[in-house]
Amino acid sequence: MKALKFPKTKKGRIVLALIVLWGLVKVSLFFFPWPRYIARATWEEAKILWRRTAIEEVIAEQKAPPNELAKLRLVLEARRFAVDSLGLPAGEAFTQYSRVDRDTLVLLLSAARRDTLALHTWWFPVVGWVPYKGYFDFADAHDAQRKFDRNGYDTDLRPASAFSTLGWFDDPLLSTTLRQDSVSLVNTVLHELTHNRIFVKGAVEFNESFASFVGSRGSAEFYRARGDSGAVATIEQRWQDEQTRAGYVSRLLASLDSAYAGHPADSVARVVAHDTVYARATTQLVDSLTKTRGDSVAQLVRQHLRLNNATLLARRVYGNRLPLFDSVYAALNANLRATVDSVVRVAADAKDPFAAVRGLLGRTKINNSTTDTRGQARTKPTITIN
Repeated sequence: MKALKFPKTKKGRIVLALIVLWGLVKVSLFFFPWPRYIARATWEEAKILWRRTAIEEVIAEQKAPPNELAKLRLVLEARRFAVDSLGLPAGEAFTQYSRVDRDTLVLLLSAARRDTLALHTWWFPVVGWVPYKGYFDFADAHDAQRKFDRNGYDTDLRPASAFSTLGWFDDPLLSTTLRQDSVSLVNTVLHELTHNRIFVKGAVEFNESFASFVGSRGSAEFYRARGDSGAVATIEQRWQDEQTRAGYVSRLLASLDSAYAGHPADSVARVVAHDTVYARATTQLVDSLTKTRGDSVAQLVRQHLRLNNATLLARRVYGNRLPLFDSVYAALNANLRATVDSVVRVAADAKDPFAAVRGLLGRTKINNSTTDTRGQARTKPTITIN
């Protein structure tokens, strides 16, 4: 029997991808109760793949406005940095560009019971159980949100401009992503490519939080290598702000968990505790903003602020235990490549990847000879695991 050959032409690869996608649709129609959802997602991914154009071709033929061309060059540089400096596998991801017909690519829905600190999860092939569901059909997203609302759940519906197929397809850069500022754009490229290096099945909070860490620290190193101190300062401030928000979310959820603990078998009392904790937190936040930013800003925040189990737990997905990754990074003399390699080594097959990283931190020793008299790293750190 002759071995099957992978198509060499772009059209051939696209046709093969569409065949595979249609096969997935047929399998999904057989096994799962949401055929319309799968069909729509498959169609949208097929359009993205069909519209791909090589970024180098777009640049060479000046097929975009000057500001977009500059960002496209930046994406290629960030991708090269990810591969060469961080060891992130890229394949052909972010070498092509695909225009999307609308400003928002997909809406992500999260839901959680009001009496329990746990997100509702959905099961998908390959990735397993995940605490959100993406909708390309926005009407379906709002319908699903209303259904959860009617059943007494907290909900959170938010836009997303990019996603990763985890290396199954060569993810192109999307026009929705290109609208980001330059700093955020580099962060996004590094974040998504991190998923190609590690994606622990069923551990979405770990996967997304680690990618957030790599995206932020990596983009700072990228701009530092370019000598752009202004961009580095912006990134570091944003990372500090992100950790501050993550800390606030963690403390508020801990407060609610403590309130729940007083009513272990009384769902109604736990819902009352839920409403009380969030009402108090909203008042405190608005009062603080009134003092620091003025009443108009505070009232605007009150009008749009939604503190509930779904919003906080959804945000924790991307910011859970960020200081843990920073601690490993600091222990390795701020060597991000070594940090990525070490975390991947211990967490990739772990049942509890966060615990594996904590164990790594406890067992990691850094050879003191890796720093000079000014405390600056002069060689790659020697890592020993006892």
